[in-house]
Order: sequence, then structure tokens, then C-alpha cells
Amino acid sequence: MDSTAKSWWCILSTTALLAAAVAGTLLLSHFAFKLACSVLSGLLLLRLFVIYHDQQHNALLPKSKLAEWLMRGFGLLALSPSSIWRSSHNHHHHHNSKIKGSHIGSFPIMTKDHFLKASKSARWIYLFMRHPLTILFGYLTVFLHGMCLRPFVTKPREHLDCLLALLVHAGIAALLLVKFGWLAWLLAQVIPHFITYAIGSYLFYAQHNFPDVSFYDKAGWTYERAALESSSYMKTGRLMAWFTANIGYHHIHHLNARIPFYRLPEVLREIPELQKPKVTSLHPREILRCLRLKVWDVELQRMVGLPDSAH
Repeated sequence: MDSTAKSWWCILSTTALLAAAVAGTLLLSHFAFKLACSVLSGLLLLRLFVIYHDQQHNALLPKSKLAEWLMRGFGLLALSPSSIWRSSHNHHHHHNSKIKGSHIGSFPIMTKDHFLKASKSARWIYLFMRHPLTILFGYLTVFLHGMCLRPFVTKPREHLDCLLALLVHAGIAALLLVKFGWLAWLLAQVIPHFITYAIGSYLFYAQHNFPDVSFYDKAGWTYERAALESSSYMKTGRLMAWFTANIGYHHIHHLNARIPFYRLPEVLREIPELQKPKVTSLHPREILRCLRLKVWDVELQRMVGLPDSAH
């Protein structure tokens, strides 16, 4: 399903636009233009990250060694080294919507009863990992810590690229600070990464934590059911769909991760069975609805807020 020419065009054109936006952040004189380029850099970094995500699924250029090494390099720059990304994300795809075992590569899920029986420390850790501020500061919590520091400390031999990613990130920060000053560091590195990972962390959360989501024990779980009932279709405008590289078509992506992102709208149009997905959006009301979900109520068979007895 992959088109070699189109895949390379998406990678190279997005990379060129990102390089131009970073150059504008550093070289333009007017602060408003620098800030605009900084925000644009964050959105383009988000798009390139989703493209990287597709390539790591072998949906893009699966036989190209050049693409593999270029994307591995991008993974270091994007604080998502290939060793940890592939292992955790593949686990997520094969355990999506399971009540037990879905926490690796995803946000943890507790049942209401399990939460009420858990220790205070276990509850605190669980709620911290799902807290809106944890998602907002995904740059620090999900990526710097979760995707780089923790994997290297836990299994240093398996995840040397996680250490390399941290060193590269620190080296870029030092270069920006020494050569251009603290404002350039803030605009060229901190703000773009903050934007990318705040949006990215929320997308990853909301596409598996929404009001109509379903979770299963081992007996009721199937891969197809998890894809269609536990992964949302996030409706966005055309511009946001471009910046997120169609990651909103998440139910289709989970059904078949080898479909390139640029073919997902076509698949939705051509297959009637996929045209009635569980839907969410980036409307503020929908965001609040998703963020209020805390535990899985087995009796009601839906996600609910924090139990009254837990306050």
C-alpha cells in the first residue's frame, strides 16, 4: 500500500519545512515572527513524529535502509529512540484495551474496585500518570523521563540509544544557549517540544480514553474488537489533520498499522464497516469529558470519574 515517491515526499517536504521554521526562529529579527516560527516548528515536529511512527510500523518505506537510519536519527532528536518506541508501541498495539497488561506503552487503566482497594501510594501514582498536567507536560513526563531516562536506567544495555537521545538533546540545548542565548533556546527547542508532546500526549490519551471506549478482560478481547471499540476516530479540521498526519483515524490504524497515514482517509471512504466509529474531537468540551475519565466501572461497562469514596 506504500507509495515510495509519496512517502519520500512526505518525509523530505516536512523535514524541509521544519528546518525552515527553525531557521526562521533563530534568524528573523522581529519577536512576533520568531514566535510564529517557534509554534510552527512544534506543529511540524508533531507531523514528522507521526510519520516516524508510521515508518517504525513499516507502513512507510519498509525496505529502505536509508529511511530506517534517517528515522532512527529522528527518533533520537525527538526523544523517542527506536529501541524503546518499537517495543513499547508494539506492545500497546497487541494489548490495546486489555484491563491487565495495557499500561506498557499507554496510559494505565484500573477498574473501580481495584482502585478502591489500592494503597494510597498506588492510587497517587495512577492518578499522577493520568493527570491533565502530566499530559500537558508530556515533554518532561512522557518523553524525557518515560521514553529516555527511565528505560536507560532500567535496562541500560538494551536502551543505549535512550542515553544517546538525552545527550543529543542536552548538546543541542548547550549549543543554542552558547551561540544564540536563552531566548533562542526557549523558542527553538523548549516551546516546539512542549507543543509537540503536549498535543501528542493528549492525542494518545484521548484516542484510548474517551466516554464510549470499551475495555475487556482476556476472555472478551480480540484484536479487531479492540481496534474498532477501544480506539477513537478523532475528527479534526483539514489543517490539524495535516499536522497530525491523520493519526485521528486511529481505529483504522489499530486495525492495520501497515496502512500509510496518507491512505487512511481513502480506507474510511471505501469500507462501509469502518464508517461508524466511536468519535471524539479537539473541542474543549470533548477534551474535558475525556480528561475527567479515571477508572473502568465493570458493572456499568464504561469509564467513569473518580469514585466518591476515593475523595
